[in-house]
Amino acid sequence: MNQEESAKIIIYTPESQIRTPRKLIRSMWNDLKDSRELAWRLFIRDLSAQYRQSLFGVLWAFAPPIITSLIFIVLNSRNVINFGETDIPYPVFVLIGTLLWQIFTESLNAPLKSVTAAKPLLVKVNFTHEALIISAIYLVLFNTLIKLIIMLGVVIVFKIPLTWGLLLALLPILGLIFLGICIGLLLTPIGMLYTDVTSSLPIATQLFFFVTPVVYPVPNTMPFSLIALINPVSPLLNAARDLIVKGTMSNLIPFLVVSALTFIFSFIAWVIYRLALPIIIERISA
Repeated sequence: MNQEESAKIIIYTPESQIRTPRKLIRSMWNDLKDSRELAWRLFIRDLSAQYRQSLFGVLWAFAPPIITSLIFIVLNSRNVINFGETDIPYPVFVLIGTLLWQIFTESLNAPLKSVTAAKPLLVKVNFTHEALIISAIYLVLFNTLIKLIIMLGVVIVFKIPLTWGLLLALLPILGLIFLGICIGLLLTPIGMLYTDVTSSLPIATQLFFFVTPVVYPVPNTMPFSLIALINPVSPLLNAARDLIVKGTMSNLIPFLVVSALTFIFSFIAWVIYRLALPIIIERISA
């Protein structure tokens, strides 16, 4: 290699490294736009399949959190378990908390569920893989809309004052959705290779439920207060519940920190998903 070729390498290599992230982001954005129509069709298909052979239809979208809430309300009213005092009526506290928690868990399971169901299609047809994630988000948003209607009913029944916080609560609720999607995207490549992830996810989320202040207020004593502090779901869930019921947010800084980290890691999870999925599809089809 002569000196002129070496100079070219020295000059052009850094420039190509600078362009590569730009090309990646541009490619990701173009694929995102191109996948919108396919994502909508997949969403309509999944939505109709979800309720086509169901006797109770959309009832299943909110029956689990209501049943869970009733169990804890009865246990608390009978002093079987005592979670301490809440600054709002406990039935309102637990009902809204469990509905918000289900929004998060549905978001967490959505990416892996969508991609796993489309595994035969991925092997045979070449299409933008973002369509599967967008269709999953559409389905989560549809189910979230149903839960928001229930939350509004809870607020009206218990005569909670209606404030602008009801609209502002959409921000932390969207944060819960994208936090779940982010974690789900990170788990999807592993889950496609090993079914253990799908099998263990319900157990993990159930354990995570008990270390998240869903049916109890944030603890003041160590180590439970520390667990609530480092739990990324806690600031978003508490912010949404406070805005719905009180119209104000008590802990703004943790909410902003978790929201910012969710945005950053969602992009990282998207990149990992794009890079890993073609390799996994090749391995599956081999």
